[in-house]
Order: sequence, then C-alpha cells, then structure tokens
Amino acid sequence: MTDYDLTVAYRIYPGVSKIPPVFSDNKLKLSEFCLKSFKDSLGDLKVKMIVLLDNCPPEYNKLFEKYFAPEDLHLIQLEGIGNQATFNLQIKALLDQKYSERVYFAEDDYFYLPNKFKEMIVFMDSYDDVDFVSAYDHLDYYNHPLHQHNYERRSTNTRKWRTANSTCLTFLTTKKTLRDSKKVLKTYVYGNYDSSMWLALTKFQLNPLNMRKSSEMRKIIFRAWKDSWRQIIRGKRFKLWTPLPSIATHMENNCIAPGIDWKEIMAREAIKIDPEWNESDFKLIFKSIMIYK
Repeated sequence: MTDYDLTVAYRIYPGVSKIPPVFSDNKLKLSEFCLKSFKDSLGDLKVKMIVLLDNCPPEYNKLFEKYFAPEDLHLIQLEGIGNQATFNLQIKALLDQKYSERVYFAEDDYFYLPNKFKEMIVFMDSYDDVDFVSAYDHLDYYNHPLHQHNYERRSTNTRKWRTANSTCLTFLTTKKTLRDSKKVLKTYVYGNYDSSMWLALTKFQLNPLNMRKSSEMRKIIFRAWKDSWRQIIRGKRFKLWTPLPSIATHMENNCIAPGIDWKEIMAREAIKIDPEWNESDFKLIFKSIMIYK
C-alpha cells in the first residue's frame, strides 16, 4: 500500500434520475455542486480518485481535473453501461487497487458537510465491529417499517452513531471487508435490490413473518433470502453504522437527511457554483423535513 489514506471509486453519469433540491435541470452544475462538497469534506485526507465516467461528455473530465491533482486521478471512460455494471466495476477497482486499505464507494448525487469525512475514518479505525460506514442518516430510518428494529448506539467526541440494516450504494469500508462481503454485494449486479443485499449482510428484519407488514417488505425480504440464503444462515453478520446527525445527504428531494438546516448550507454553496442561482429554485420539501431538527 502507498501513503494514501483512502481510495475512492466515484461513479458518475450525465443524467438526473431523482429530483434534487438544487440544479434539478442541470446535471453538470449538480455534479460540480456535489463534487466540490465531497472535496471540501475530505479536508486534509490524501485520496486517490478512481472515476467511472459513464457516457459522460468531456466537461465531466474537466470537472474532476479542477478539484483533484492529476497524480491523484484515474479517469475511466465508459460507454453507458449503467448502474449495475458500474457498481460491479467499483468492486473490482477497489479490490484491485494498491493505494490504500480503506475504500469508498461514491455516487455522484450526494452533498457533504465540509471537513467531516475524516470522522467516518476515525470511527471505523477505532472499533473492530465497524464493517461499513455510511455518511447518510437516511430519512427512511425514521418513518419506514423496514427500519423499525433494535439497534446499537455509540458516541464519540464529535458525533453519535447507530447501527442500521441498510443504506444506499455510497459507503466506506476496507479491502478486507470488501473481499469478505463481495459475493453478497455482487448480487446487486445481477438484479438484487440494494436493501435486500444489505439485509443479508446485516441480518436484520429477515424473519419471514415480517413479509406480512407490506408488499414492499415482502419483496425485499424474499429477495434477500432468494439471493443470499447461505450468507444469512452461515455467513458473518456485518455491522453497518450511520452518523447522527448526518455527514452527507442524498440529493433526492424527498429523502433529505433530517436535523440539519441544509437550505442555508446549500444556498451558500449553490451560489459559488452559479452566481445567478436563486433561492426560489429550492424545492418545498425543505419546509416539511425540518420537523426532525
């Protein structure tokens, strides 16, 4: 391993799949908005960036070159291979690289708080039972029946943390854990749901009786057993931890992480990307999520 603190596999494509709270009609500006926040969050960490550009025009290459030094960048051009295939390439790239033991799966639609990323690394390095760390305190943890279960809590000097049964496809781990969990993670590549993939790893909510709670839970739990029954019965139970409050938020308008005044923070950063940006462009969802503050 070299002297890098972290290796990131960052995947990006030029389409807007959700409704983000800012730059909803301009993916290049949204991409810069998110990428700049990621760079600012990394602080003084030495990071190797492996970037999977899926059907991206040259402007996206220039975006990464603007924020990262050439020696820290490895740009990979792809021809529109899609979500599952790029996730598969993330797994391969992070296992094959020799830059660092710590690895990060990154998607292009997350907004991070400045100088906070290192807290995830410190937390993971401090405990033997931290297998995966998410930067995102997902709104579903508070209002979705899938996430209503007992969980562990832990406090550090800067933040509280809790275990979760699942997250999205942006997370921190190590090469060792990635090797150990590779078979289950790759079920997503072959059509599994991300939530089902995580349930098989964390072993929450897998009682078949829970399938009666809703049609969605029936599909999720069934798919977890169908694709990973050996892991569920005989495999290790991995622990996924999430921060309280959030270190980042998914830029999906109806799933903004609770408890933080994102509107003020995002408005300040959006103007840096586009001086003509106007706060009236915000989506109204901000008014409803602040009840969690």
